[in-house]
Amino acid sequence: MTLQGFWERSADRGEKNSLLYSDSLKTREKVLDGSGEWDSSGDVIRGGFLSTDDRRALTGLARDGLAEHRVARRANAIVLLDQDWSCERVAAALLVDDDTVRDWHRAYERGGVEGLKSFGHEGGSGRLSSEQEEALSAWVDGHCPHAIRKIGAFLKRTSGVSYSRSGLIALLHRLGFVYRKPEAMPRDLDDARQQAFIDEYENLLNTMDPDEAVAFVDAVHPIHQVRPVGCWARKEVAVAVEQTTGRQGLNIHGAINLETGRTQIVVAEKVNAESFIKLLGGIEGTHTAMRLIHVFVDNASYHHANVVKEWLARAGRKIVLHFLPPYCPHLDPIERLWGLMHEHITHNRDYKTFAEFKTEIITFLRHTVPRGWERFRDRITDNFRIIRRADFRVIA
Repeated sequence: MTLQGFWERSADRGEKNSLLYSDSLKTREKVLDGSGEWDSSGDVIRGGFLSTDDRRALTGLARDGLAEHRVARRANAIVLLDQDWSCERVAAALLVDDDTVRDWHRAYERGGVEGLKSFGHEGGSGRLSSEQEEALSAWVDGHCPHAIRKIGAFLKRTSGVSYSRSGLIALLHRLGFVYRKPEAMPRDLDDARQQAFIDEYENLLNTMDPDEAVAFVDAVHPIHQVRPVGCWARKEVAVAVEQTTGRQGLNIHGAINLETGRTQIVVAEKVNAESFIKLLGGIEGTHTAMRLIHVFVDNASYHHANVVKEWLARAGRKIVLHFLPPYCPHLDPIERLWGLMHEHITHNRDYKTFAEFKTEIITFLRHTVPRGWERFRDRITDNFRIIRRADFRVIA
């Protein structure tokens, strides 16, 4: 809830929701003037019963709170000053210093009650004119700046107004902006070709015989390196991951059957037509009961190689290739397998040797995924969607 929204809603509640605390000033003054107060049993409550730690904790709690509590405390201070309390006395009652009370009084003199509602960081109305806000909105729309300091510099340069970082963020939120990371969109997307592929795929699934299967094929090249990702940690402790010095990696040609979770993995010196043919042979070898195996691949050049076509044309071959639309990795479920692999193997995980890294990758792909398919199958699906350029503003 922004401060502006809160105060607009509070204004509708009527006078009975005063900014003052519920206890009366008379009662408050009586307590502060006396040396003690009687409790319900008739005993005097004497001061000095708080430990140093408890006093510090309670003071911090009193100084904290939501915006309405902080404004109420300022209002109390102004009313007490109007009752001829000194700044020092008000400060002691409200657990602040007397300079803070004087600042609140100056804010009231400058802006009245509305001046007490401003904390100098909310980016509220009044600091910029409507024309300046429109100019700011147009500039942010046109430039999509990634750093808040650039927006602050623009305001300083064009309007002569300076905002704190938090105040500028609040202002941008009020003007309808949020900080977002652009989605990576493949170039030259074709809505019609995506829809045609999805229709053909669904038709294939609905008309296949029991002795037919489907597999998705792709290549991946994991590097022996930790991938730092966000994690939960103690707020007072900085965390880090150690980086390896080498750049050794694996070249993997892989396939997955979404019905069974079975994977086929070929580790090659180089991903090319030869590794593809080896992979296709492995797929046929693990689907011996199938008459036809529909294999979906992207448009990498080695998938179209003549040597691949010759291999497929041999008698007894079971493989039928289907090609994804160009630039559509989102229509290839095996891409989600690669993401799952990194999540389990490389995210914030360090392997001292390349051999250990290689073993973990291959074990996960060849054994962990198939054996745990009931657990993984909801993460690796053919629940396809069309990415439409019209749904996005492309900024680069």
